[in-house]
Amino acid sequence: MTDHPRDLAALRRRLAEFAAARDWQPYHTPKNLAAALSVEAAELLEIFQWLTPEQSARVMTAPDTAHRVRDEVADVLAYLLQFCEVLGVDPLAALEAKIERNESRFPVGEADGPEG
Repeated sequence: MTDHPRDLAALRRRLAEFAAARDWQPYHTPKNLAAALSVEAAELLEIFQWLTPEQSARVMTAPDTAHRVRDEVADVLAYLLQFCEVLGVDPLAALEAKIERNESRFPVGEADGPEG
């Protein structure tokens, strides 16, 4: 088994190198990448489309379905990282800032849950 990069920066570089080696940069516009991200997210959703909540919770127990889920998660993440690269967005900083805003917007004890 080969050693795979596990950090975000290394994965972003690897994706950029992959696209550059195939001259795909002209196609990796923000609009195209956002569209591709949406399509891949829809393909992930399609796996769960007609499942009950109980079936969806067990989706990773079936090897074929688990493989499909992992592939679609990888596609969503790849397009998101490429989108961030093109626009110069640090996805981890963006997520951290969003969590902080949500913590302010929804203080513990004051925010209703899904059933509140």
